[in-house]
Amino acid sequence: MMKRQLHRMRQLAQTGSLGRTPETAEFLGEDLLQVEQRLEPAKRAAHNVHKRLQACLQGQSGADMDKRVKKLPLMALSTTMAESFKELDPDSSMGKALEMSCVIQNQLARILAEFEMTLERDVLQPLSRLSEEELPTILKHKKSLQKLVSDWNTLKSRLSQAAKNSGSSQGLGGPGSHGHPTTANKVETLKEEEEELKRKVEQCKDEYLADLYHFSTKEDSYANYFIHLLEIQADYHRRSLTSLDTALAELRDNHSQADPSPSMTAAPFSRVYGVSLASHLQELGRDIALPIEACVLMLLSEGMQEEGLFRLAAGASVLKRLKQTMASDPRGLEAFCSDPHAVAGALKSYLRELPEPLMTFDLYDDWMRAASLKEPAARLEALREACGRLPQENLSNLRYLMKFLARLAEEQEVNKMTPSNIAIVLGPNLLWPPEKEGDQAQLDAASVSSIQVVGVVEALIQNADTLFPGDINFNVSGLFSALAPQDKVSNRPASEELPPVAVPTPAATLAPAPASVAPKERTEAEAPPRPASPKVNRSPPETAAPAEDTARRSELLGSRQRRGQRVGLPAHETYFSLASIFF
Repeated sequence: MMKRQLHRMRQLAQTGSLGRTPETAEFLGEDLLQVEQRLEPAKRAAHNVHKRLQACLQGQSGADMDKRVKKLPLMALSTTMAESFKELDPDSSMGKALEMSCVIQNQLARILAEFEMTLERDVLQPLSRLSEEELPTILKHKKSLQKLVSDWNTLKSRLSQAAKNSGSSQGLGGPGSHGHPTTANKVETLKEEEEELKRKVEQCKDEYLADLYHFSTKEDSYANYFIHLLEIQADYHRRSLTSLDTALAELRDNHSQADPSPSMTAAPFSRVYGVSLASHLQELGRDIALPIEACVLMLLSEGMQEEGLFRLAAGASVLKRLKQTMASDPRGLEAFCSDPHAVAGALKSYLRELPEPLMTFDLYDDWMRAASLKEPAARLEALREACGRLPQENLSNLRYLMKFLARLAEEQEVNKMTPSNIAIVLGPNLLWPPEKEGDQAQLDAASVSSIQVVGVVEALIQNADTLFPGDINFNVSGLFSALAPQDKVSNRPASEELPPVAVPTPAATLAPAPASVAPKERTEAEAPPRPASPKVNRSPPETAAPAEDTARRSELLGSRQRRGQRVGLPAHETYFSLASIFF
């Protein structure tokens, strides 16, 4: 059936174009005659395919990304879903499913817009040039040659007839005939015109032959337009399917879990979770927060090659037990090493539940100013200045965390967590704007600025060695025994392999010191001798690049924040659940 259709299409395409043109056939060999016969069908094919393909576009032709996305039906569907789930209980199954569906429709709209822009650039525009400029130019030269050849043939006939008339007048009138000079002059004039026209024919013929040779050498390139169309379509469908598969897996996982009751989760973690960083460090006499150090050490041991780390959700019950163990019995943390997603979830939960973000409210405007700079060198300098203004405890913990995240990104070929992906899921937990209750403009600004936060955190990860120079001792407190980590697949030379990394096995119970004993004295009395400190030695990363494709999150995050304000959630928690699923 398909063969018959293709044969019929070829017949239609060749109708009226296979006959040889008498005026040009005498100049062309058999090969060039076949090339000439393909000109008109090629022009019609390029024109018709361009016209039909243009009609398939759903977005506004020629528009930039933002304008195009707004016009897509998928974005209209996403907006409707966003408006609908605001009226639902955010913790209900239907509310969560609708919220996730809203985000995925937004992602699919972005993927579709990128596909159409690529299609316009790489297929539609070349087809337009071929059908409207290149082939019409060749056909115009062909028509010019046909006219010149026709005029030349007519002039040669006139010249032949004039020569005959001149010979007849000489035979009839004799030597003394008065008409002979006039006839002879006419013949000479016609000869000059014929020579001039012959020169023009030769010049036009050379141009036309050059056009035909050029077309014959470019036919494979023209065929590649249609091959590239299929490649672009395949990539579009693969990206869409990947987004859907990832979202469905996470949605099913979350849908099957029962959320823990706030009354059951808030009380046991008051000493570790939900308290200020300074209070936590002072109470336990630490330099690095217990959840940060313990989770990092466990992930270094077991989770660096886990795909989707920090992105895939852990089981709610496992996460709850881990957080309880973190606060009440750190000796039991070793049992959770085999579940890196739960460990990553505990770390994210700690950062999210801080009363003030790790990167502080006071420096919020400085971070946003750095994110707005376009020049990489200026942005890097602004980030360095902002880091320098952090309180010492915040700087120490941020440096520790960024060194680890940079190390995690080195395994991106296996774990799929690039600096951009890490920043998307962790950025909203590291920095969020101060709340101003009742100020809707502030909430809208927060949803936009959270996109800039992703860019800031990505730059911090990519430039960790530049912004936070020096080696890092991940077992900084010395309270955890060093165990051999699992074997890892590594692309680094043997000389750069990491030494064994400590895994949390506390050597002393982290109980609060009595009121009469200073925290520092208690730590010195209880801490055993520190084991060898694992170091990370890495070459400097490449220059920071802006976060990829982050503009698509702004509208949805703002919607989520406004719903959070309605139910009384903190601003940073309202956009966390949306930002954490982008990948």
